[in-house]
Amino acid sequence: MSNKPKVSVIIPVYNVEKYIDKCLNSLINQTLEDIEFIVVNDGSKDSSKEIIKRYMEKTDKIKYYEKENGGLSDARNYGLEYANGEYVAFLDSDDYVECNFYWTYIDDKNNIKKLKKDIGKKYKNKNEMMIYGRVVAWNKLIKRTLIKEKFPKGLNYEDVEFFYKLIPEINTFGFVDEPLIYYVQRENSIINKQTYKTGQIFNVLDNVIDFYKKNKIYDEYEQELEYTYTRLLLCSSFKRIKKIQDDVQREKLLYETWQNLNTKFPNWKKNKILRSDKSFKNIYIRSVNKFTYKIYSKI
Repeated sequence: MSNKPKVSVIIPVYNVEKYIDKCLNSLINQTLEDIEFIVVNDGSKDSSKEIIKRYMEKTDKIKYYEKENGGLSDARNYGLEYANGEYVAFLDSDDYVECNFYWTYIDDKNNIKKLKKDIGKKYKNKNEMMIYGRVVAWNKLIKRTLIKEKFPKGLNYEDVEFFYKLIPEINTFGFVDEPLIYYVQRENSIINKQTYKTGQIFNVLDNVIDFYKKNKIYDEYEQELEYTYTRLLLCSSFKRIKKIQDDVQREKLLYETWQNLNTKFPNWKKNKILRSDKSFKNIYIRSVNKFTYKIYSKI
């Protein structure tokens, strides 16, 4: 491997002794040779460190760092400081990938593939990327120089803020249509434990909107931002809030969701994307009003 690897994979680790072995095993067997693995131990209290050390004896591609616990975003940002690759990828330590996962992104001339198709809906430009792009960090290979804004520390939905702040920097993109990554859904994962912190989606989306206004590109993406704000609050975030066990917290966030949406975007019903796209999700969103919102909140 050269001094400057083509790809840097950043893997935050926190108390994943049951999963890290499978993750690292899938990484050290990657067919792409020009690669490094930035493993950031975010203050683990279990045997994760010992397992990582065993894999470091098998390959010099693993670069290991330790830090005090600061959360997923903090660990990812920490790893970015040590990444040397032209491209950066993120992988959660409880997930694992096929042995040709990162090679598939790179052709025989070490250029990003442009002709592959994504399993999801294909988008043609940055405006469509904002509508149809998947916000998760672990399914992307990103040119390192494009990353100007890091992950927000201490907030849930960190991938949402990172992705939407990255979009304006992107000029070319491609798709890989092969299912090469295995996303492990743990029972005790953050996504399955909904609390009042679920309301941090409001902070994240406000940060995104402020970013577009500050950089004077809000008008260019206004319809997409309004649609994204509406979709997230009435779909994925709405579903998570309904799972909160505490009745008071749940009802408070349901109220704040409706208030925030109608305060930030009082004309969201007239959004051109919402009105033109006939997907089932949009049919549902268009059906939401002050009356039906209360009904959907109880279902």
